[in-house]
Amino acid sequence: MRNKMIFKQLNKASCKTYLIGSENTKEVIVVDPVLEHVNEYVTFIKNEGLKLTHVLDTHTHADHISGAGALADRTGAVYVMHQESPVRCVAFHVPDGFDCHLSDMPVKVMHTPGHTKDSMCLIFSDRILTGDTLFLDDGGAGRTDLPGGDPGEHWESLQKIMKLPDHLIVYPAHEYRGHEPSSLGEQKKRNPNLQRRSKDAYIKWLTDMKLGAADWMKDVLKANYACARDPKAAWIPVDAPACEIKGTMSPGVNEQQVPAIPVAEVRRRIKENRLDGTMILDVREPSELKGDLGVIQGVINISVGQVVDRLPELEKYKEKEIITVCRSGGRAHTAAAILLKAGFKKVFTMSGGMTAFRQAEKQGDA
Repeated sequence: MRNKMIFKQLNKASCKTYLIGSENTKEVIVVDPVLEHVNEYVTFIKNEGLKLTHVLDTHTHADHISGAGALADRTGAVYVMHQESPVRCVAFHVPDGFDCHLSDMPVKVMHTPGHTKDSMCLIFSDRILTGDTLFLDDGGAGRTDLPGGDPGEHWESLQKIMKLPDHLIVYPAHEYRGHEPSSLGEQKKRNPNLQRRSKDAYIKWLTDMKLGAADWMKDVLKANYACARDPKAAWIPVDAPACEIKGTMSPGVNEQQVPAIPVAEVRRRIKENRLDGTMILDVREPSELKGDLGVIQGVINISVGQVVDRLPELEKYKEKEIITVCRSGGRAHTAAAILLKAGFKKVFTMSGGMTAFRQAEKQGDA
């Protein structure tokens, strides 16, 4: 009789941490832990009566400080990464094609460089943990402009993934838009990075986007190479889809100081019909506008990744007040910073984004 799998995603935010193991033996592994949540992981594992044997990073992270080293210290678990990893405190380096078992559940390591040199996927019988090699749906995949990234290698890695069985459920290391895990077969249909292109066409497609990782991401990489134990070892902006293609803009944008306008003030202006001369710019993805948070009537929608390319369209609003909006504030800050650096003078972010807007709406109606 085969063991039943324990499988749980531990984080609420866009960084995903997975706990996987056997119901029979209660032995588990943790994949891609975040340092600031290590105490929560330890408490959960203890309360559930589980034994942590290994902790893995699917790659060297550039958007958060890894909790793998600290978690290994706290629990005695073995820290595992791919053999290409430069992280200093890794105890066990695995090669491409490495086969192992969680109790009687087989798992295979597949080296998938492109986002980073040490990127790997973990393949189980019914699911695949893709790290930043592949995201869900319009999220595409991890960026290839970080140190060690290579669009040609990423194309080759995606070809390896394309050959895997369609029934595997894809669990990425990030999900910025609330997409639910779905089958690799569905991703082959919907994911822009899995559409058929030659290697040269794929490289050109990414190169034409004129990517450029923010300086703060390079600082995070350095902190993770050194096995930092301080969550503040590098400055990290909140709510930014940093590891996505075009997830950050040119260096300096995220450091730009941006004034904020309270949700209550925006709601008051809407109620009093006092938005003349003001443009609300919603920088979420178009698909998000159809979600539970909805959209403020009359907004202009340009996703944060397209703001730079579509600045000419916004020139006519240059003398007007602009309020940028997203789900909770991070992407709106980035968009507002881009506009301010481009010479727009009256730019604000709406504090707390649409999440705060809807919460205030409910409280006001109560």
